[in-house]
Amino acid sequence: MQLKIEVNGAVRIIYVKEERLDAHNSDELKAELNRLFDSGTKDLLIDLKEVRFIDSSGLGVLVSGFKNASARQGSFKLSGLQSQVKSMFELTRLHRVFDIFQTVDDALESY
Repeated sequence: MQLKIEVNGAVRIIYVKEERLDAHNSDELKAELNRLFDSGTKDLLIDLKEVRFIDSSGLGVLVSGFKNASARQGSFKLSGLQSQVKSMFELTRLHRVFDIFQTVDDALESY
């Protein structure tokens, strides 16, 4: 899985550089999230603008990341959801759980 990580103050931004976030690659994202949490990161922003498809495994990794951030009194925000991915969040009602923004800049302004 291709991930690009940037630092903006206390926030770590993870750009998911894949068209799919599914059972084949979601473990790699989970491992990276755990590595960041273990290193003391509390605030994460996941940019999904290149992701066109997400399945239950991908959603599960994001929920796990959200729980980890919350347990550390941190934040876990999403940006750049394409229409099909956004539909999955709405179908599963996860759009009510996550802070979702159009762009990375919009999300960063919310901190």
